[in-house]
Amino acid sequence: MPTDHTDEILPHATHEKPVRSPCVSICALDEADICVGCQRTVAEITRWVRMSNEERRAVLALCGERARVGGLMFSVGGD
Repeated sequence: MPTDHTDEILPHATHEKPVRSPCVSICALDEADICVGCQRTVAEITRWVRMSNEERRAVLALCGERARVGGLMFSVGGD
């Protein structure tokens, strides 16, 4: 039975979908050059397509923190 031996070369390979952009089509920069829609910096926006999923998740965490600090997102519970 023929085999392509892929499982031998990449035994734990997964095909993870790309992390989606947080863009909400409200594209305007504030005085700190942060997008008021997605809370990304200009550098994060321009690099997004070249980022790994790990980098994208880190940027999303930063966006969430920026939104909380700016009063744009609220958390319920233990804070």
